[in-house]
Amino acid sequence: MGFRNRFHRLLATLALTLSALTATQHSVAAGLMAPADSNLPPLQIREQHVTVDVEDGYAITEVEQVFHNPNDQDLEAYYRFPVPEKGTVAEFTVWIDGKPVIGEVLEKEQARQVYEQEKAAGRDVGLTEKDNFKAFDVKVNPVRAGQDTRVRLVYMQPASVDTGIGRYVYPLEEGGVDEQKLNFWTANESVEEHFTFTLNLRSGYPVDALRLPKHPQAQITQQDPQQWQVTLDNRRSATAVNTNDEIAEITHSSEDKKSESANVAPPTNNGQPARAFTLNQDIVVYWRHQQDLPGSVDLVAYKEPGEDRGTFMLSITPGDDLPAITTGSDWVFVLDISGSMSAKLATLGDGVSQALGKLRGGDRFRIVLFDDRAEELTGGFVDATPNNIRQYTQKVMQLQSRGGTNLFGGLSLALNPLDADRPTGIVLVTDGVANVGKTQQKDFIELLESHDVRLFTFVMGNSANRPMLTAMTDASNGFAISVSNSDDIAGQILNATAKLTHQAMNDVEIDIDGVRTADLQPQQIGSIYHGRQIILLGHYWGDGAADVTLRAEVAGQKKTYKTRFEFPAQGGDNPELERLWAYATIQDMQQEINYFGEEKDLQQGITDLGIEYGLVTNYTSMVVLRDEVFEQYGIDRRNAKRREIEKLAKAQRQASAPTSNRVDNSQPMYNSNRPSYSGGSGGGGGAFGIGALLPFLILLIGGGLRRRR
Repeated sequence: MGFRNRFHRLLATLALTLSALTATQHSVAAGLMAPADSNLPPLQIREQHVTVDVEDGYAITEVEQVFHNPNDQDLEAYYRFPVPEKGTVAEFTVWIDGKPVIGEVLEKEQARQVYEQEKAAGRDVGLTEKDNFKAFDVKVNPVRAGQDTRVRLVYMQPASVDTGIGRYVYPLEEGGVDEQKLNFWTANESVEEHFTFTLNLRSGYPVDALRLPKHPQAQITQQDPQQWQVTLDNRRSATAVNTNDEIAEITHSSEDKKSESANVAPPTNNGQPARAFTLNQDIVVYWRHQQDLPGSVDLVAYKEPGEDRGTFMLSITPGDDLPAITTGSDWVFVLDISGSMSAKLATLGDGVSQALGKLRGGDRFRIVLFDDRAEELTGGFVDATPNNIRQYTQKVMQLQSRGGTNLFGGLSLALNPLDADRPTGIVLVTDGVANVGKTQQKDFIELLESHDVRLFTFVMGNSANRPMLTAMTDASNGFAISVSNSDDIAGQILNATAKLTHQAMNDVEIDIDGVRTADLQPQQIGSIYHGRQIILLGHYWGDGAADVTLRAEVAGQKKTYKTRFEFPAQGGDNPELERLWAYATIQDMQQEINYFGEEKDLQQGITDLGIEYGLVTNYTSMVVLRDEVFEQYGIDRRNAKRREIEKLAKAQRQASAPTSNRVDNSQPMYNSNRPSYSGGSGGGGGAFGIGALLPFLILLIGGGLRRRR
């Protein structure tokens, strides 16, 4: 009981630390970019309308914008927005002569050459490129003098559920880690006239609450237990009342009230509220499934008419049968104090100091700092005595930010020395990108694989090197949590806590017999923590009954789960699955490049998939030309055709009520219900709020920190 209480006091304090830390983060927003030394008035975003459809395990986000040129000369528009987690652009449309023209994907250098040629010729042209893991760059030329230009972007991403909680993030904060770009460009982040955000949630299982932590002015409508809608509109009053208060209450805590008008411009001098909406804060939406839902297997499949090969997405939501565990109490805090943390360092120091104060006799701690170099504040593990806590609290409070980000140095120091006889947890908090010392993913993976420890990473902001940080935690069988300034931080820590308090399923394997399957993603599943789903994408041939077996090791014991269900022969209303599979495969290839270095075959594989499935990647871009110019360049309109199929399928899905995709009803894979958080309103009293955190933590048992080798 002693460690359990200390452990969860520590995590509760870390929750408050991260909440305060993100609240003070310097905000760099998505927006129209202009050179910092430009003398011309910047282009304007007159309108921005965002429509999100979440259903069948994935989200489709459509962003339609109107750019206005207030100058007396034609200009190029350059819009930059953060890369959504596991998201890729699937459509870029520019209205030319009043008609929407959908872009096509080419190899990156070829697309750029075509764009520059058409720009030089004075013809209408658009380009969307990916700036690695940081952002998508959108260019449109020309925006005519005194006129408007309309564009549309569509991106897709998975939308899984964790411990009964779904989460969607519309990323707007740029992250602020690319100093050279920030020094050269300034962003016009204001939508001058009209901004709307609409999220349509269609769930195969009943949803009992929905919440936007930082946008309590949003209107939430429950159409039925499986259909909800969220709307934000800067032309509506910020005090609009929720249309379903009893079911989806949004509690206006002090933190909520501070953020209630965070995106809305302050009143003008005459006292009238301005209508401008500022693109400086992510929009985060949570939804919570009804309690006591069974563990289940869901299948969504798509097969083109006349084709033998189809694409499927298998979602396994395990039952709550993983045993609780206890563990020891060594902690290593690895803190980023580089220059990008300058606005957050005082808050971080205060929070870590409070966390130290929660430790008791018998616990030990170390504090490792890194910027250009790594250093240890504690000189090895120190006992959590009142005198030591007081001493290191004073030192932490005196920290100052400086220099670059030597992440490898910080982790190397944190991993040496460790006590082999005591379980150890490494808590890494960083918002940056490794840019000093060793920076290659391979080096980090080899470092972590040589130590028996789990790494838990809180990835701060949208532009952090999420692919590398995630790969690092995967290598240690830990996990990474992406944290937005708009997140319910306490809820994120609560979710992490649940992962550490139960045994994990290790060495997970899934066998499918009876129907031929191939090209599965992920290729290796690894460990699955309490409450997490297993999402498997792949191809299948034919149809008929399939025997599906899940094998894993839990606490040293072999476990097997089985079910049997049918793969469909034809049809399906989810053609987007093809793009989701392709992008998952591309991400896997990119991880290999990140680990082994540039490799031509892998680059070509990514390029081929990007072109075939119409995806913007590190090696492919999307270009918009006049219809006749597409023909002149010999560019096939395959993406335009694919988008027409997807739009038709979406309309067909939305013409009927959502239905469950569960396929193991007759032979359930699990005999127990899936894990979930206890109820209460969707505001502050349920799983989403601070109110649920401490009572829940009291019931939890301290989690296993040592990595299973």
